[in-house]
Amino acid sequence: MTLNEELQTRNVELSQALNDLTNFLASVNVAMLMLDDALTLRRFTPVAEKLFNLIPSDLGRPLSDLSRSVFVADLDKSIASVISTLMPLERDVQGPDGHWYSVRIRPYRTRENKIEGVVVVLIDIDSIKRALELLLSTAKEPLVTLGEDLTVRKANASFYHTFHLKPEETEGKFIYDAGDGQWNMLELRKLLEEVLPKNKQVHDFHLEANFRDIGARKLLLNARHFYDEGWGVKMILLAIEDVTRK
Repeated sequence: MTLNEELQTRNVELSQALNDLTNFLASVNVAMLMLDDALTLRRFTPVAEKLFNLIPSDLGRPLSDLSRSVFVADLDKSIASVISTLMPLERDVQGPDGHWYSVRIRPYRTRENKIEGVVVVLIDIDSIKRALELLLSTAKEPLVTLGEDLTVRKANASFYHTFHLKPEETEGKFIYDAGDGQWNMLELRKLLEEVLPKNKQVHDFHLEANFRDIGARKLLLNARHFYDEGWGVKMILLAIEDVTRK
């Protein structure tokens, strides 16, 4: 009788936890996929169901069978990288409807701290993305937007013209690796890793550097943290002024 009562209590607790999880996923207005370590689909939110055109029978199917997720390029490789390195990954992709999404992949951890898959979250950042692109396109001074992990999200035409760089050797890379590593400077690391985290913004940070094609330059950097609570988007806006001649 005691064992039966314990089992009944656990069944009630399990049922309540399952109900809580189901209601939580149904109420979250975010596309979310839960995958096990074999990359088979365990759960998904209603938003993900619409975005990926999923159906209930897709549960338990391998991700590789779901060709409808093809708009997130190399998604399976990104997931495998997160599982092997245990390092979260974040990047921007453009969906089939033309909207921009922030794709975030995190390891799925159990209460015993075991890794049993990943959680993939897609957040609609279209309005923010287009606002930043408008800002970048209208600014005359070099501007760069960085992700929380210090990868280059976007830079404007003035940045590429001033420092003789191309988007393909800049965007998606760590700022220190951009342009064959010419931005790998101790003072820049100090600004981004020590000074800026303690302040929301930094004004007129002096930087002297020697660049590959344009030689020695004296720069003034202005940096600001950008955080939108509604989307959970964190970025760094970096403005660069060349004051060599001044």
